[in-house]
Amino acid sequence: MVAHEYAHGYAALKQGDTTAYSLGRLTWNPIPHIDPFMTILLPLLTYFTTGIAFGGAKPVPVIPRNYRNFKRGDIIVSLAGVATNFVIAVCCIPLIVLVGFIGRSAPALQNTAAILQAMFLYGVLINLALAAFNLIPIPPLDGSHVFKYILPPAWALNYQRLGARGLLILFLLIGFGAPVLNFWFAPVFLLDKLTRAVFPYILPSPWTM
Repeated sequence: MVAHEYAHGYAALKQGDTTAYSLGRLTWNPIPHIDPFMTILLPLLTYFTTGIAFGGAKPVPVIPRNYRNFKRGDIIVSLAGVATNFVIAVCCIPLIVLVGFIGRSAPALQNTAAILQAMFLYGVLINLALAAFNLIPIPPLDGSHVFKYILPPAWALNYQRLGARGLLILFLLIGFGAPVLNFWFAPVFLLDKLTRAVFPYILPSPWTM
């Protein structure tokens, strides 16, 4: 999530908005990205009520009117986080193979290497899931900032007003919209299955089996 939020802030800076940078949010330190409700209380609440931990980092503040090109900047900044999660997922795959080679070459490092492999395996799944979730076209998620430009102007205005009820809609979707979510996340499950190609390089251990 830190990489996701950093990407938003960095993209905004490149598009002409210095808000995130000025407020110290353009950092890899996770502490400034923690929101007491979204990052701590909400995941606990949703986990114990629905069985799914739902939450997020503190949104990076941006002022779209500062973008050199409003529409282009809005789309780029909105998709920067999703693109970052996808890149991280892809980068985890060769790292799984590399760590497997290291573990087999140095048996003393095998347990440590296996733990790293488990982390990278989860890295693929979690980052793909974060990318897919943020692309759901429900305001204020990132996907809504792209979807609104597809709609006629009058519809787009009303659509953006859903942002005030966005969290409620997401709660209802998570609690009662399993078929919809399964359909939306189907590409994630498919791409995650492609990681089976690296299974021959997985080190046997309690963490990876």
